[in-house]
Amino acid sequence: MLRRTFLAVALAATALATLPADARALWTKAAAASWSDKQPWLVGSNYNPATAINEFEMWQADSFDPAQIDKELGWAQAMGMNTMRVYLHNMLWENDAAGFKQRLDQFLTIAAKHKIRPVFVLFDSCWDPNPVSGPQHPPIPGVHNSGWMQAPGAARLADRSQYGKLEAYVKDIVGTFAKDERILAWDVWNEPNNEGGGNYKPTPNKKALVAGLLGQVFDWAQGVDPVQPLTSGLWIGDDWTSLDKLDAVERIQVTRSDIISFHDYNWPEKFLARATQLKVYGRPLLCTEYMARGNGSTFDTVLPIGKRLGIGMINWGFVDGKSQTRMPWDSWKKPYTYDEPTIWFHEVLHTDGKPYRQAEVDLIKRLSAAPKFVVPAAPN
Repeated sequence: MLRRTFLAVALAATALATLPADARALWTKAAAASWSDKQPWLVGSNYNPATAINEFEMWQADSFDPAQIDKELGWAQAMGMNTMRVYLHNMLWENDAAGFKQRLDQFLTIAAKHKIRPVFVLFDSCWDPNPVSGPQHPPIPGVHNSGWMQAPGAARLADRSQYGKLEAYVKDIVGTFAKDERILAWDVWNEPNNEGGGNYKPTPNKKALVAGLLGQVFDWAQGVDPVQPLTSGLWIGDDWTSLDKLDAVERIQVTRSDIISFHDYNWPEKFLARATQLKVYGRPLLCTEYMARGNGSTFDTVLPIGKRLGIGMINWGFVDGKSQTRMPWDSWKKPYTYDEPTIWFHEVLHTDGKPYRQAEVDLIKRLSAAPKFVVPAAPN
């Protein structure tokens, strides 16, 4: 226990020593708890509109679709959702900073109309390591998330001379909206120590490069003094109970996050075990990815646990569309081009807004309508 305490204190001291002079500090545990106490029970989905294959198609001027977003967020509001986790990309800012920020503001106006406060994701280590802006390729038939792009891409991650552009992106985007109460939180990097997934070529030395950059990203975001919490979620490994059991990236995630976030796509008992492990850090918990029906993670079994424990719950996938995440992960090895999967992997609604399974929508409504920590009995 003494070794664990010393490691935590040492890492926190190092983080404070490297902060810019004008940066806000990591929230105290009391400040994080106070923020959490003011929130409703948080429930929502990872979101991109059905018409977008990825971040570029969602946000670029030629394909940004506010009418579609308004319609879909209306469906989310109707089932009691109050947050959405939404991905950004550094290249969107580099190509059109003013236009990108205008569209972010427009999105926030639509979301606020539906009483939804998003979590914005700044960087992402998953899927295609060679992002390309402009017109996007059509979905690969039968394949899960076949057009998603990493941010930053492999070349940019490996080129430290380009980090200034990443810094400018973070400071401008977070800084512009630092006092905007329409935003719930900033997820500074999704699954930073993920090797990528799919059939893409791995990025050489990726974890070491990310470990060298992630702390800087927290510095940049803290440096513009946002009122929203910063976080980056743990997602892999069996034991998160102490810093000495985490890798270099995970230690940064835990010691620099104002609130602790995590992903879990496993059976409910595994979800409960991971949530219990994370309580040791004494901060509010937000599950920013879960719900993979074929993997044992379902609304029926996991969502009530999150509600009872007061954990914010954001599932993967809202409306079926060009991302095709109704297909399971193994579709990268065996595309579902002949038959649909037996059960949908992700997603809540069909493209026309009809629930994939009405009982799931009814559950979300029932849980979101009840007081925090209360799981109402199912109707007879």
